[in-house]
Amino acid sequence: MGETSSVENEFDDWFIESLKIYNHIHEYQLEHPTRAIEWTSEKSYNSDKNEILELLLPPKLFADDNQGLCAERDFKVVHGGFSDGSIHCLKHIPGTRCVVTNDGFNSNLQVWDLGGDGCDVIKRTGVLQLKTASSDNSVKIAPGLTGGPCVLHGSQISDIQLTELTSGKPLYSLGKDIPDLLSSLQFVSGSVFLACACNGDLYVGDTRKPSAPQNNPAGGREGALWCMGVKTDLSSSDPSSCSVARLSSACQVVVSDLRDLRAPLCQAQLHVQRKTTSDDFMKVTWAPALDNCLAVSGFDGMVQIYDTASWRPELMEFQPFFIHRGHMMSDDQFDTSLAVVTTHVWHPSRPRTVLSAAVDGSVHVWDWVDKATASC
Repeated sequence: MGETSSVENEFDDWFIESLKIYNHIHEYQLEHPTRAIEWTSEKSYNSDKNEILELLLPPKLFADDNQGLCAERDFKVVHGGFSDGSIHCLKHIPGTRCVVTNDGFNSNLQVWDLGGDGCDVIKRTGVLQLKTASSDNSVKIAPGLTGGPCVLHGSQISDIQLTELTSGKPLYSLGKDIPDLLSSLQFVSGSVFLACACNGDLYVGDTRKPSAPQNNPAGGREGALWCMGVKTDLSSSDPSSCSVARLSSACQVVVSDLRDLRAPLCQAQLHVQRKTTSDDFMKVTWAPALDNCLAVSGFDGMVQIYDTASWRPELMEFQPFFIHRGHMMSDDQFDTSLAVVTTHVWHPSRPRTVLSAAVDGSVHVWDWVDKATASC
C-alpha cells in the first residue's frame, strides 16, 4: 500500500508540475509501440507495429490563445493501412503523398501511397527488392531532396545506393568494400550526404561522384554504438554549414561540422541513467527552429532537451534544461522502470513542439513553456 501511494504521489506531483511547464501536452494511445514517426506540415505519419497511420494533430495545439475553447482536442486518424511486416524505418518523400519503409529484417523497401481526400486507405504501391551484402540488418533510408522521387539507402557503408522510386533504377552506388554497419543516413544538400557507422565513423559522400566517401573516425570509447543527428540549412548552398551531433550508447554527444569532422566543436557527457540494455531506440535530433538545441531519447522513459551553446571542446557532464517525463506516467500501473521512449521528432516550424512515442504504445505531442518569455 505504501509503495502504491508513493507512485501515485509521484504521478500527482508530475501532473501539477505539467500545468506549469507545458503550453500543450496531448496523449494518444495505440495498441502497439510506434518505432517510426515522420512530420509533414501539421500532420504526422507514424507506424504502429504492422499498421501505418496518418494522424492529424489536435487542432487545439494550433488554436490561438484568444480563440477560447476548441472542440477537437485529440489526434484524428485521417488515413490508415496495414503492412505484412513490422515497420522499423519510415521516411516521407518531400513534395509527394508517398512514404518508404523497411521492416528491419531484410533489404527490401516498401513504397506506400498515403491517399487523398477521396480515399482514407494507405496502400502499398510497390516493393524495391534490393540485394545488399548484409540483408539481415536494418536498412537506413534518406529521401532525396531534389529531382524526382528517390531514396538513399543501405545497411552498411558499402551498400549505400540511390534508387529512383518509380522505376527502381539505381542512380548511384558506392561500390566500395566498407563493411561497417550503418546507423544513420542523411542528405545535407541536393547531392552531398552523411553516413554514420555504428562505430561512430562519419563518411561524406556525393552522389555526383563515384569516388569513395571521405572517412572521419569518431574516436572516443571503444565498444560504444553511435548514431547521428544532422541540422542542415537547405537555403545555403554550402553543405559545411550543417551541424552534426553523434550520440553514443555511453551517453556521450560529440558535435562537429563538415569543415573538420575529426575535431569536435563541443561535446558532453549527458546526465542520463539508462533503464534499458538495448540500443535500438537511441536517437539524437536537432531542433529545426531553435539555435543550439538538441533532443536525446532511447535510454529511458524521458526525452531530454539540451542547449549546446554552453558546451566546450573538453568532455564535461551537462544537465538538460527540459525533460519530458510524460511517457513514464502513461501506464495504468505507473511503472516508471519499464518506460522507454522509442522515438521522437521535432515539429519543422513550431520551435518547442515535439512528438514522441514509447514502448507502451503512447504517442505524445508537447510544447514546453519558454521561461525566458513567459509572463510572471
